[in-house]
Amino acid sequence: MVSRPANFNGLHIRKWYSFEEETLALESGRLADGDPVVKIVVAAAIHNPHAGTWTDSFETVIKESAALGVEFGRRLVTALNGRKAESYGKSCIVGVNGEYEHGNAFLTTDFANPIRDALGGALAWVPSTGKRGGPGTEIDIPLAHKDALYVRSHYDTMSVIFPDAPGPDEVLIAMVVATRGRLHARLGGIKVAEIEGKDGLR
Repeated sequence: MVSRPANFNGLHIRKWYSFEEETLALESGRLADGDPVVKIVVAAAIHNPHAGTWTDSFETVIKESAALGVEFGRRLVTALNGRKAESYGKSCIVGVNGEYEHGNAFLTTDFANPIRDALGGALAWVPSTGKRGGPGTEIDIPLAHKDALYVRSHYDTMSVIFPDAPGPDEVLIAMVVATRGRLHARLGGIKVAEIEGKDGLR
């Protein structure tokens, strides 16, 4: 495995990604019931320090991921540009020289907590998914309400593709936020208005 010079808190980041989508109507053509759904993705292609090797301990990566979470949080808030995030999710794609576990090591609470703080103290666990693959692998990132996991209207998905990542010795880490739940969600359950102001929820 070829080493890469560290350029971010002990990690080697090759590339940052940031993009958003805005949905104004349902597939049937019915216009949004209020504001559009804006989903924002921030991702990074990171050298996998464990590619091609076996390790029993991921302490170094987990420790380094805390600063990574701070930067993800900063970039997400910048991209939101004053808008409020109501839901979020995270994901990884591990290059073929690595194990799925290598990607998960970047996604622990050490990574997620700074993002929660940046988004205003989110309380719910961050839904997560991942897989192994090469450049152009599609990944579905799950979304759920950032303060209460059981709010059905905010169960959603963001599908993303990164044409040039991950390389064989890389991990692609991605985070998505959304500004509201699904358009015209009508499956019942707890409403956002019912949780706001309860038990410290915002």
